[in-house]
Amino acid sequence: MKFLVDAQLPRRLAVHLTELGHDAVHTLELPDQNRTSDDDICSVADAQNRIVVSKDSDFRDTHILDNTPSRLLHVATGNISNTELLALMDAYLEEILQAFDHSNHVELHLTALVVRHR
Repeated sequence: MKFLVDAQLPRRLAVHLTELGHDAVHTLELPDQNRTSDDDICSVADAQNRIVVSKDSDFRDTHILDNTPSRLLHVATGNISNTELLALMDAYLEEILQAFDHSNHVELHLTALVVRHR
């Protein structure tokens, strides 16, 4: 699976996903790095068939209203440590991957994974 991890999440998450065999990039790897606009993040993700991974509710809103980005993993955990985030991702990763087989919007919460259907 291909991911684009937004600036509000640690680069370590992209590295971790890559170590697990996925194609993951962080906004720091884009030309404008963490200053990349949301529109540009969506354009890059959609052009490269990547899932945007973000805590930013703006992505959730534009996905719902305009279907951009076309695929979104919204991290709705509140503030947690990077270690807790990676452990949570590990715990739900298989379910996340399966969810994107039939959905384009998944929310990761502290105690649940919510799959949104249109």
